[in-house]
Amino acid sequence: MQVTRIGDAKPYEARGHFAMTGLRLQGFEASDAENFWVGLSHFLPGGGAESSASNVEKVYVVLSGEVTVTTDDGETVLKAHDSCRLAPGERREIVNRTNLPASMLVIMPYAKAT
Repeated sequence: MQVTRIGDAKPYEARGHFAMTGLRLQGFEASDAENFWVGLSHFLPGGGAESSASNVEKVYVVLSGEVTVTTDDGETVLKAHDSCRLAPGERREIVNRTNLPASMLVIMPYAKAT
């Protein structure tokens, strides 16, 4: 078993994100996870991620606060304990429109070579 204590989790840069700190919990340099990685994103008020898509599916689980996720199908507000799955190639934008921080787990397989 490989344990990552929150106090030992290392920050990582996420392209296209703003007013957000990401911490790597599993995968990449944090553990030997072979098929996926897990991050913890802390979004400040007004923070988010620009509209983009990846070639792999992803799952978001809001732990606290709320974020608005916008796709080509519209927008959805996710609150604590809500989750969503985004399909490969599905564009999304994220924004914390509240005055409180929001925390969200990000679970993704490793990116496929294009």
